[in-house]
Amino acid sequence: MKLSYYPGCTLKNHARNFEDSTLYAMDRLGVEAVELERWNCCGTVYSLSADDLMRQVAPIRNLIRAKEGGNSQLMTGCSMCFNTLKRANHRARTNEEDLARMNAFMYDEPVDYEGDVDVLHVLEVVRDQIGFDAIRERVVKPLEGLRVACYYGCMLVRPNEAAIDDTENPSVLEDLITALGGEPVDFSHKTECCGAHQTVDKPEIVADKTYGILGAAMAQGADTVAVSCPLCAFNLDHRQETTLKLHSDFHTMPVVYFSQLMAIALGGSESVLRLDLHHTPPAPLLAGKGLL
Repeated sequence: MKLSYYPGCTLKNHARNFEDSTLYAMDRLGVEAVELERWNCCGTVYSLSADDLMRQVAPIRNLIRAKEGGNSQLMTGCSMCFNTLKRANHRARTNEEDLARMNAFMYDEPVDYEGDVDVLHVLEVVRDQIGFDAIRERVVKPLEGLRVACYYGCMLVRPNEAAIDDTENPSVLEDLITALGGEPVDFSHKTECCGAHQTVDKPEIVADKTYGILGAAMAQGADTVAVSCPLCAFNLDHRQETTLKLHSDFHTMPVVYFSQLMAIALGGSESVLRLDLHHTPPAPLLAGKGLL
């Protein structure tokens, strides 16, 4: 299987652990992820301003790049990129007048966009095109004894037109962890917001969010929290130091990308995991479970 792949900006720098482990895992599962040529930033977040058509050009241009390559599907791993691309695509597909204006803005493009590219998250490909049974058959190092709290945050399940699963009680990550031989831990905060961009000028708000989210995971006996968003990863991982200063009863916890757990279970080496990019090191936990 060959799929057009959109990496987004962060996976090329601060979240190389996300990209490297994703590409390794998909390759092991028989998916050739072909990076989109001439891709550009998606815009990071979906614009909510009243007159925002110009702000839809960035994500739609990426869909044109996929179309130029003869692809009807575009896969991405970053939850924020996915949400932005998916919602821009939904708008293009449901509003002919807006689509015509967006194409007019992009008059120098060789083709018009016609809403003919499907935006997929890696987890959708895993669930709907590969299947958990096939993944289970490829596992060489089961995540035995690892209790994982699956954190979706906002971008995978909100709003409805962008959701990859049930908005209140999603299960795709739990199903994946089970297929990898781990033990998913259900916890109350799995779709809570991490604080998002408040981390820039109000880190104490994010620290309070981290305290609640990781605290809820710990209360259910989780060893680690698995995420799919680089911003969630930063807030829940790198803001633990601030959280500890504000909450003396807080205990640190490693935060990992779901793709890193996939890579481990599918036989990936430590070089693929890029554990050096974590603030709270996952290596001691993983080594203690015999996974490194």
